[in-house]
Amino acid sequence: MNDVKLTELTNWLKRNDISLAYISDPASVAYFTGFESEPHERILALFVPAEGAPFLFTPALDVKEAEHSGFSYDVVGYLDNESPFEKIKTEITARYGLPKEMALEKGALTLDRFEAIQSAFLETRFSFDLTPEIARMQLIKTTAEIDKLLTAGSWADVAFEIGFKAIKEGISEQEIVAEIEYHLKKQGISHMSFDTLVLAGENAANPHGTPGAHQIEANQLVLFDLGVIANGYCSDATRTVAYKEPTALQQKIHQIVLEAQLTAQAAVKPGILASELDKIARDVIAGYGYGEYFNHRLGHGIGASVHEYPSLVEGNDLIIEEGMCFSLEPGIYIPNQVGVRIEDCVYVTKDGCQPFTTTPKELMILN
Repeated sequence: MNDVKLTELTNWLKRNDISLAYISDPASVAYFTGFESEPHERILALFVPAEGAPFLFTPALDVKEAEHSGFSYDVVGYLDNESPFEKIKTEITARYGLPKEMALEKGALTLDRFEAIQSAFLETRFSFDLTPEIARMQLIKTTAEIDKLLTAGSWADVAFEIGFKAIKEGISEQEIVAEIEYHLKKQGISHMSFDTLVLAGENAANPHGTPGAHQIEANQLVLFDLGVIANGYCSDATRTVAYKEPTALQQKIHQIVLEAQLTAQAAVKPGILASELDKIARDVIAGYGYGEYFNHRLGHGIGASVHEYPSLVEGNDLIIEEGMCFSLEPGIYIPNQVGVRIEDCVYVTKDGCQPFTTTPKELMILN
């Protein structure tokens, strides 16, 4: 449980004269409580009042697990045949009275659930959005959070090693994904932070392609984009390797992307703008004439969720500060020819940054 952040949220509620916060995103619930769960169609929520103790609301079948997660306040469960929002109303009014103002995560709450909570509290105002406040709270990582991210990063390195060893002629992208995730599960990693990408040849020219039955062939580049969840925190890293001797074009594109990634990483320090980092990497690629083929932002924040604030993109003039954590992932994607992306997530130090992953980024030629 994150007592420091719960206190910070409570103080924010008091400053803004808000009676109650309704936290509905499972990732946000985990961030504050330490309880990780994907409720699917059921309701999972954390209610934090300006005055009084918070409580966690879960499906009945998750109550015991939530109670043993480290959350030290009440856990309230509901059965499938009960109306969750009626029970929520009963619990809230019994504990705090009718709230005058309730803040919501607008970025995470579906319309039907907003209408349900609104119907249960007809006299309550819902004018405050928690989403940007939680993003701000997550922006600067503590030492303990960085340690967890380093652990997750070390598991990404293990995943790369497994994947590289699995490459051979005739094996499919899907089979390599299966090898990676099977061996990680055997070692205790139960969840990836997103669907593992293994994309070979021209398939890698699709930045968010889907691994399929395509078989690895000699003289192809193979792009690995992967990450794990360890102790509630995520990793995210990308390497592009060659199976047998790469072509001159493949080597050239890889070298340009590597230069862009290393140049941006070397520029990270407190005081630089997020938009400046994006421009630094983009200028390297554009300088070689491939600017049109770098068609996404440079990076995104990372923490308890694999994609957090900030976005390293043109127009975002956020000042980078010590303790921020984000990805640096330039790429070049030439349709029907070649795709290369190289990514490390880093944490900002007092005078630079350090990556969470250590797998070499230079072009590896696997035989």
